[in-house]
Amino acid sequence: MPITVLAIGAHAADMEFTCGQALASAVRRGGHAALLHLTLGEAGHPRLSRAAYAIQKKREAETAAQRLGASMRYFDYPDALLPYNDEVALKICDVIREVRPSVVITHWGGSSHKDHQNTHYLVNDAIFYAGLPAIDRPAGPAHAVRELFYAENWEDAKQFEPDTYLDCTDVYDTWLFAAQSYELFRGGLSSFRYADYYEALTITRGALGGFPRAIALRSAWGRTRRLSALPE
Repeated sequence: MPITVLAIGAHAADMEFTCGQALASAVRRGGHAALLHLTLGEAGHPRLSRAAYAIQKKREAETAAQRLGASMRYFDYPDALLPYNDEVALKICDVIREVRPSVVITHWGGSSHKDHQNTHYLVNDAIFYAGLPAIDRPAGPAHAVRELFYAENWEDAKQFEPDTYLDCTDVYDTWLFAAQSYELFRGGLSSFRYADYYEALTITRGALGGFPRAIALRSAWGRTRRLSALPE
């Protein structure tokens, strides 16, 4: 059965920058990929209002997903105010039951950003709920996720120790084209050099993993691996 990968981020751009390569790799190998953004990340533009930037971010997210070959969903929680409660976790559970991924990728919990921290715990709860047949949801029957990974993010670096290196050499150009959909990646919105950081990281992680380019992930089950493709 072809692999299905679901990446769940606190903000539009989080998962595209950190693990968009994994999505593109799954699609390239005949699988399916999906993105879920819990907020649009609309509070970070130095010149635009939140409302105006939300429109821009939604358009950028749609373009990035299309370039990766992934489907895209988003919730309308406000940036920086993402709640951590069962209401949100069950909404994520519904997406998991709808998409039925074998692999989920999300934020590591050791983050400087509250939304990232909450997303980490929400996704873990949602995976638990999605797998329980006793929880009846409109999205469909229970679904057990086989693998949960945490992506490497410069804001989620506290105690992040990767144990999985995924070759992204053959999809690097696809990922870069998708990431460039975002003004944030192209530069001018933040003092942090997103493009330089994430492009260079693929070389560094590739050196450690034995590939020309790679991304690093942390498995929820702590298995050290060097993968040419995500496990189906």
